Amino acid sequence: MATGSMDFDGSIAFSVRYESETEATGTMPIQNGILNPFGSVHAGAMIWFADVVATTLALQGTMPTPGMSGFPLAINLSANLLSNSKDGTLHATAQFVKHGRRVSTVRTVVTSDDGRQLLELTSTHIPA
Repeated sequence: MATGSMDFDGSIAFSVRYESETEATGTMPIQNGILNPFGSVHAGAMIWFADVVATTLALQGTMPTPGMSGFPLAINLSANLLSNSKDGTLHATAQFVKHGRRVSTVRTVVTSDDGRQLLELTSTHIPA
């Protein structure tokens, strides 16, 4: 068995917007820092992006601050990676499945520029 090491040097840049009490959106340009060795978006980068958009919705317009009370901590993530993309921009839309005082569940869909569904993430959040 061969051994070796690989160095990864990248960053994840994206923007997120709280649209309303029922929806948050985000965009993430596909760039070198988020690509896997095959040239498509790394699954972890796509899931991270979707999780941040879902958390933005769960925050309900509140800006997060270090150590804040009530941060909507994700306690469960279920990701279905349906497809992938090598260029363009990823688009995410998060909407509540259930919005409760203690437990909220959010469905976040990530699509490509041409509207192809790439990821469906369901996350459950509780106030920390």
